[in-house]
Amino acid sequence: MKNILITGANGQLGSEMRRLGAVAANNYIFTDVAELDITDACAVKQFVGEHAIDVIVNCAAYTNVDKAESDEATAMLINAVAVQNLAEAAKNADATLIHISTDYVFGCEGNTPRTEDMPLNPLGVYGRTKLAGEQAVLQSGCSAIIIRTAWLYSEFGNNFVKTMLRLTSERESLNVVFDQVGTPTYAGDLALAIFSIIEGDKYQGNEGVYHFSDEGVCSWYDFATEIAYMAGHRNCVITPCHSNEFPSPVTRPPYSVLDKTKFKNRFEMAIPHWRESLAYCLKRIKEQSK
Repeated sequence: MKNILITGANGQLGSEMRRLGAVAANNYIFTDVAELDITDACAVKQFVGEHAIDVIVNCAAYTNVDKAESDEATAMLINAVAVQNLAEAAKNADATLIHISTDYVFGCEGNTPRTEDMPLNPLGVYGRTKLAGEQAVLQSGCSAIIIRTAWLYSEFGNNFVKTMLRLTSERESLNVVFDQVGTPTYAGDLALAIFSIIEGDKYQGNEGVYHFSDEGVCSWYDFATEIAYMAGHRNCVITPCHSNEFPSPVTRPPYSVLDKTKFKNRFEMAIPHWRESLAYCLKRIKEQSK
């Protein structure tokens, strides 16, 4: 039996990992800041050593893209410095680090699915700090798998799906941007992929950078209309609009579709279409509200 450390266990992805870890063959240890402050290098090293950790899954991140522009120090601390602490602890303990990164490490260039080896050019603080975290992992020399994902949502926490459910039930009309394209990713699908890698002992010998999102492509407008349709909120008129109609301190990637070929080939996993996973997530949200 191996010991698996999950950081950021109260977030969307961490919460999904909790659900899977409850029925795992291995021993999953779930922590958030109250149990382990990953910005404290000594605390991280001590925790990993005392619990004989074999795999660290870092689900912790500073994800408020807009706020990061005015709070770069905190974003860097969580997205880069803390990641370096985890990487160094993994290296010291001969453990493997599975680190979650983002499509925001890419810029505006191109309109074809992003492969792992494409040029990186983050547009704002969030993307730059997440890239710094990736670089810290790679430079540490620890055994590591970096998984970039995008447009994450779940029944936990705050996310686009839950916001749209609320707004389309309250309003008669809504404007949603149509000039940002990507792939919605259900956190449960990403958690299951990570869980399968760990439980199948597929992390050893498969170190590297990978992309994971659900299948398919859509705009935020397409995603919003599908959420409203599936939820039965059909009295709300959703209108497509341009990004510049919603001023933001940071430019978001207009095209952030991730190419998952490397991941699917290496780990031999089938990935569901985003519509299929959205329907499942909405079902779970409805069940929780009863």
